[in-house]
Amino acid sequence: MSNRFTSLVLALGLALPLAAAPARAPRAPQRPVNLNTATVTELMQLPRVGQKTAERIIAFRKEHGGFQRPEELMNVKGVGEKAFAKLKPFLSTSPAPSPAAPKK
Repeated sequence: MSNRFTSLVLALGLALPLAAAPARAPRAPQRPVNLNTATVTELMQLPRVGQKTAERIIAFRKEHGGFQRPEELMNVKGVGEKAFAKLKPFLSTSPAPSPAAPKK
């Protein structure tokens, strides 16, 4: 009898912290993330964007000269319509700053 009681107490003791843990809120950046200037770390602040997707976004940006519209993000492998719909409120695509012209 005491063995069953001990097992029950241990099971409840292990389960309570899990039940009491608050649900993690989805992460979201405080301000829009510029697809043309954001770093991997900044892109990873977007909901459902991990390191691999962030790296693909930067590779796409380098290969195609930047994003003209946020919708172009759907051309990146791993970003479909559903993912884009969740990301769109957090995106911007203002032009990347052009490099300074060399002084003569």
